Parts: sequence; structure tokens; C-alpha cells
Amino acid sequence: MQPLDLIKTRFQIQSIHTEQYSSIGDCIKKIYQNEGILSFYKGILPPILADVPKRATKFFTFEQYKQLFSFGAPSPTALSFTLAGLASGVTEGFLINPFEVVKVRLQAENQVFSKQISAWSMAKVIVHENGFGLSGLNKGLTSTLFRHGIFNMIYFSFYHNIKGYMKPYQDKKLEFLRKFMIGLTGGSIASCINIPFDVAKSRIQGPQPTAGHIKYKTCLRTIHTVYVEEGVKALYKGLLPKMLRLGPGGAIMLLVNEHVLDWLQNNT
Repeated sequence: MQPLDLIKTRFQIQSIHTEQYSSIGDCIKKIYQNEGILSFYKGILPPILADVPKRATKFFTFEQYKQLFSFGAPSPTALSFTLAGLASGVTEGFLINPFEVVKVRLQAENQVFSKQISAWSMAKVIVHENGFGLSGLNKGLTSTLFRHGIFNMIYFSFYHNIKGYMKPYQDKKLEFLRKFMIGLTGGSIASCINIPFDVAKSRIQGPQPTAGHIKYKTCLRTIHTVYVEEGVKALYKGLLPKMLRLGPGGAIMLLVNEHVLDWLQNNT
């Protein structure tokens, strides 16, 4: 999935003044020719380090918030799933933002993979230059909170609410397919809705158009700037690779989480 994430980031950080790639195929071709095949895995270490605590935080906090937002009801309501998803996404965003800052900086670099500095070295450079705050290792925090909050709100709400409305199948294969398609649809819809915040995040955390001048500072102002200068389509840059990654990936995560919870309930 990492090559899709890198392609998404490359599209999102290019503006009308710095456009390099005309299509996904063109992006793949140029990265391969100019940077080498290993460059598709630039910035892979931060997601690897963050992935286990990120997923654990996502699903654990969702279950806790789900109980909290049931407001005493015997079972979670549609509102419970929606609010729990939003809260879990915001919690997740706080955790992973420093990793995202390092990842985007690494993915934005155009040199061959062998000449790139390590993730740890990049983190030290960022801290040395701008510290741990909102100009340094937590740059773009608001965009990350919006991105994950909106994604999880739609993702969890759609899956649990639609799954409850649709009659389950007795056949295990058909039931698996039913849940997978609901998860796939939920992840795809969430990706379509939250992507403007993803673009803003990449613009803020990535290289600025002019060295020494910070053009993209805050989330909503960045979205407005991109819309005014480049049009509404620019707010959806990188949508296809994002959907290809998070659609099926989101479905798989939900199914794995359900099976693990069922196993724990039946064996503990």
C-alpha cells in the first residue's frame, strides 16, 4: 500500500506552479526512471512504527467512546457510532501527526532512495529547525485531526449502521462478502469526503512553493487558497490512489477487528 500513499502525496503537494505529474501512470514512470524502484517506499518507516499503536488506538477508543456516547441506552444508536467514530479519529490524529510530518517530508524528496536520509535523521532535522510544536514535529495538526476525525466518523458510522439495516446471510462466504462490501463502500465514501483536509495536510507539512516563505499555514486557509488559485478539482488530488488503498484496506481492518473481538469474547 505504501507506493499508493507516496503517489497520493506527490499529487497533493504539486500546485499549478510546480506540476510534475499528469496522471498516475506518468507519476509511476517518472519516479521509477528518475528515483528508482525503491523510491516508491520512501517514508515507509514512520507508518510502520505508528501503524500498530494507530490501529489499536482507532479501534480501542472507538469501543470506549461508543459506550460513552450511548448515553445510557441498552445498545449503541446511529448517533453513538457517529460520535464515537469522530472522537476516535481525533484521538488517533493526535497520536500519529508527528509520524505524518516526517513521512510527508521524506515522500516529497525527489532524489534516489539511496541518497535519502533516514526517518530518524529527518525527525532530528525537523526538531532542530522548528522544535516539537505546530511549526515543527506537530505541523499541520489541525488538518490531521480533521482528516482522521471525518474519516472515522463516516467509516465507523456507515459500516455499523448499514450492517445493522441489512439482513445477514447464513452462508459464511456471503456474510463475509456482505461485510467486506459495506466496509469497502464506507472507506471509499470517507476518503472522498475527507480528502480536502488531506490535501491541506500535505501542503502544510510538505515543501512550500517558495523557499523561505511559508505559504500554507493553517488548515481552512490552505483549503481556501488551493480552491481560489487552482479550483475545486485540486482539493481532490490523489483521490484515486487514496481510495485504492483505504477502500479495501478499511474493509479488511473492520473484518479483522470483528473476528478478533469475537474470538476474545468466546475464549476469555
